[in-house]
Amino acid sequence: MAPPVSSNLQVTTHYAGVAASRTTLYAMSERERSVREGETSPLAEALVRVGDRWTLLVVQALLGGPRRFNDLLEQIPGIAPNILSERLKRLERDALLVLRPYTDRPPRAAYELTAEGRELAGALRLLAHWGTRHSRPAEAPRHPACGTPLEVRWYCPTCDHLVEEEPEHELRFL
Repeated sequence: MAPPVSSNLQVTTHYAGVAASRTTLYAMSERERSVREGETSPLAEALVRVGDRWTLLVVQALLGGPRRFNDLLEQIPGIAPNILSERLKRLERDALLVLRPYTDRPPRAAYELTAEGRELAGALRLLAHWGTRHSRPAEAPRHPACGTPLEVRWYCPTCDHLVEEEPEHELRFL
């Protein structure tokens, strides 16, 4: 049996020589299907939404506030315009960003993270910290008083306690 094939299909309907509508249909990958059917972990679901090559860089660029398309192209070196456009559409579809129009003629908009999208800042900080510790250890964040590299710990703000590395009860993601 041949492996499944996925593709991006663009459908354009024409009425009297004018494009009436244009829709991009995304074939769901096997990973997306399994997440949508509830067969996976919270981490796998997060990876389906933001785990590809460019998405987290787009989110990082938007953490500073709303950006226009060309501003994002300049801020994210190496990303192709078609890839950026696809990632922005996916983030909008997943309610991680919103499109804010700023002119009607010609139609122009800025992209802005939603509250849910801004929640990714902590995860990005952790990934950047991990990347720095493993690629440039001398640049890792350090405690100003003693110079020791900082470590990340789980903390409960309600109880004002650190959560041990191996708690008695399994951690539950809500």
